[in-house]
Formats: sequence, structure tokens, C-alpha cells
Amino acid sequence: MSPTPQTLTAERILEATEEVLRRHGPAKATVVDVARALGVSHGSVYRHFRTKAALREAVTKRWLDRTTGVLAAIVAEPGLDPERRVREWLAALFAAKRRKAFDDPELFATYSVLTTETAETVVGEHIAELTGQLTEILRAGADAGAFAVADPATTATALFLATGRFHDPHHAREWEQPGVEAEFEAVVDLLIRGLRARA
Repeated sequence: MSPTPQTLTAERILEATEEVLRRHGPAKATVVDVARALGVSHGSVYRHFRTKAALREAVTKRWLDRTTGVLAAIVAEPGLDPERRVREWLAALFAAKRRKAFDDPELFATYSVLTTETAETVVGEHIAELTGQLTEILRAGADAGAFAVADPATTATALFLATGRFHDPHHAREWEQPGVEAEFEAVVDLLIRGLRARA
């Protein structure tokens, strides 16, 4: 009796797409390559993702969502002091981006291209989700009397932009430079001081 083939799911297609992108890069990777890696016809892939662009958007979203999930856990963690929550969230964002850049540089380069292609959709949604998380942290801090923040959403966007050097992929080469951790801490200290409620 021959083994039953694995059911073709969107998740399996995305895993295979990531491997194909790692191997071939975004310019050469095709839906046919993904189908071949899965042992199915390219029509089977198109039944899950109507176009190559839709597949690329989905795999980019999956990659970005890994970071969002880690940060969501910090937002939800009970009992954290508001300042510590901001620090941990920003540090986790920096660490996640550095890991992606250094642990798998080929895939990071590939996704840097893909995120440019999907900047208006997937990347925009990712940034909105991240600033939404920061907004939630700041709102809770203001409600607790720890932060003097009149508009948490505007302040969250400002914090995100102010720390861009430590999470925007365009700065990835700088993340290896000596002293970057100290620079990160100095920026975060300055921002936290700006958030504090005055007595």
C-alpha cells in the first residue's frame, strides 16, 4: 500500500515558497519551482493563491507576522511596569529584525525585495499592527499615570519612527557595528524620559 500524499495546504505552499525563495531569490523563483518542490502541478498552487503576486504577498505577510506575534506577547504580558513594557517591546523588535538579517541573510535580502513590492499592502498593514501594539502600551501607561501622553496613537507613531534605525531593514548593515546596542539604549532612555508623567 502506497503512503497517502500530504494534503496540500496554504501553509505547506508558503513553507515551500520560502525555501524556493531562499534557493533562487525573488527574481528567479517561480510558481512552477514551488509546485515542483511540493510534487504538485502549478495549477494546484494557483487554487490556493490566484496569482504569483498573491503568493508573494502571503509569504511576506507570514514572515512579518513572526515578529508581530513575539511582540504581541509582550503587550499581553501581565504585571509589567509601563516603562519596562516599552523597553522590552522595542528591544524585542530590534532583536527580531537583527535575527532575521544575520541568521538567514539570503532570505532577509529576498524579503527586503518583496517588502518593497508589497509596501502599500502587506508592509503597511504590518506597520499599522506594530504601531497599534505600541498605542496599546502607551494608552495603558497613560491610564496608570506613568506616561504623560495626550494622544497614544500619535505618540506610538513618533516612537516607531524615532527608533527606525533599529528596525527598518534599510539600516541592517548598521546593526553589526560596534556600539549599536549602547546607541539603542541611549535612544530608548531618551524616549522614555520624554514619555514620563511629570510630578
